Amino acid sequence: MADFVDHVILHIKAGDGGHGCASIHREKFKPLGGPDGGNGGPGGNVILEVDPNTSTLLEYHHRPHRKAGNGKQGAGSNRDGARGEDVILPVPNGTVVKDARTGEVLVDLIGAGTRYVAAQGGFGGLGNAALATSKRKAPGFALLGEPGDAADITLELKTVADVALVGFPNAGKSSLIAALSAARPKIANYPFTTLIPNLGVVTAGDVVYTVADVPGLIPGASEGKGLGHEFLRHVERCSTIVHVLDCATLDPGRDPVSDFEVIEAELAAYGSLQDRPRMVVLNKVDVPDARELADLVKPLLAERGMRVFEISAASHEGLNPLAYAMAEMVARARAEKPVEEPTRLVIRPKQLGEAGFALRRVNESTFQLTGEKPERWIRQTDFTNDEAVGYLADRLERLGVEEALIEAGADAGVEVIIGSMENGYIFDWRPSEAAQTRIGGPRGTDNRL
Repeated sequence: MADFVDHVILHIKAGDGGHGCASIHREKFKPLGGPDGGNGGPGGNVILEVDPNTSTLLEYHHRPHRKAGNGKQGAGSNRDGARGEDVILPVPNGTVVKDARTGEVLVDLIGAGTRYVAAQGGFGGLGNAALATSKRKAPGFALLGEPGDAADITLELKTVADVALVGFPNAGKSSLIAALSAARPKIANYPFTTLIPNLGVVTAGDVVYTVADVPGLIPGASEGKGLGHEFLRHVERCSTIVHVLDCATLDPGRDPVSDFEVIEAELAAYGSLQDRPRMVVLNKVDVPDARELADLVKPLLAERGMRVFEISAASHEGLNPLAYAMAEMVARARAEKPVEEPTRLVIRPKQLGEAGFALRRVNESTFQLTGEKPERWIRQTDFTNDEAVGYLADRLERLGVEEALIEAGADAGVEVIIGSMENGYIFDWRPSEAAQTRIGGPRGTDNRL
């Protein structure tokens, strides 16, 4: 079973808000002491947090469904409900979060401790103590808690490293990273030994940098052939690209120059890698025939502007100059990199009508009302309580919905759908009565309904 996963689809659900409480304070000789129902607690959030000790998304491959805790219901004596427990999901550094449905990039998580609220918990409902007014002194209802956000998101891991070792399978990339660092990747004499990117930490003088061993690339990798297509995105984070060319290959039709051209073509086809500094490593020169071949192709690669090193990962020949040369390129890339400024959050509210809602005519007898406020108020309303329904009607009127219906030519009795056409709530609209006659009757009732 794979122990490294760098692409998962996560199904997340934030906690629902707790319902408000409708309660009347009672004590000896004071049976009606006024409303004292507490508010419901908000639901928990689903939060992604960069954890330096996490290197794979394997846990979410096995358990892709995550849900935060619900808020608790309010209680009498003005006791608010407890907040739902947040679910904090640790992710590796360099994780890109996308909308699974549209593919839109939501956030790029870089830096230990960086947090992103992937799903917001629902708000808790207000208790009747918070709903009391001078006209409605003892409300017989409370607001319901709102459901938390639900989403399907894609997590993609792009390894954060300074140097990327690229090349054909069995070119010696794993042996090189094992010789340069304390990393111990799997090494064997057959293609596609490396199935996951390996990271190693290299120290050269005062420069400490990381090297990523990218799984072997083959012609057509940018189009999905072999294993390279799955891991080309790991090269995007690297500031320097090092070609590891096999000078001792026995495969017909292959040589270091043609291998270099094939890998360069795949990197160009993948895109966004043309500006990275490069160098070339001619590996396995401990083999006599390979050393002769390296001496022949080194001038050809140098003519293309490449800095070329002859090494042997097996005998450690030439590794010290290579390590310092890579450190020099990494230091130069770090110096040229602009200073990262804190990310500015840009709030882009949904476009609605000036009044905060949109009204459209579906047909002669049906209208549709959409908007954040009316749809939210619908979710908060307990339709088993007539007084709560009457309170909803008052809120919609204050928002200007009735005036908009009259201006649109709506007649009494037309259907008004609040929300989507598939899952909205349908009402038969009747113009409101005079304000002084709206509230009356026992708690929990409304004389208009």
